[in-house]
Amino acid sequence: MATSRVPAAIDALVTRWTAALPGVLVIDGPTTADLTKQHDLVYVGWQPNAENGIAAEMQQDFAHIGGYTRDERFDILCFAESWTGDFDIKGRRTRAFELFAACELDLRASGANPSAPNLGGAVLFCGITQGQLLQQQTDRGAQVGVAFRVTCEARI
Repeated sequence: MATSRVPAAIDALVTRWTAALPGVLVIDGPTTADLTKQHDLVYVGWQPNAENGIAAEMQQDFAHIGGYTRDERFDILCFAESWTGDFDIKGRRTRAFELFAACELDLRASGANPSAPNLGGAVLFCGITQGQLLQQQTDRGAQVGVAFRVTCEARI
């Protein structure tokens, strides 16, 4: 029996967004790879401003008296980033929000994708619940990203 659905949810998000975002590098957690040639990135389980490398935050409670099942609610920290080496902050902001929108759209239920909110059975329900716009000018050009949380509910 699983003690948490966090690992399954992270795996499902990486798989889904890799398929939904062609040409975008979807990364599972932090990386040490040289990404200077990659301009569009989506991280699952990492944000640049996360304290002490937090990837997810979770809470669990007993679902029923007797303790056979537990309800779990958790947030997976994610980050969609765009940069090209130029100083066009408006262009990078537009692109970062396009990446963010593609992630959000992928999690919406639709006729073609009715199981999107449950990540193919990994959770009962998920959706993007909050975000932050981060932008800066660096010696490598404008960098813009949207830090966001995917909030999930599961039964374990």
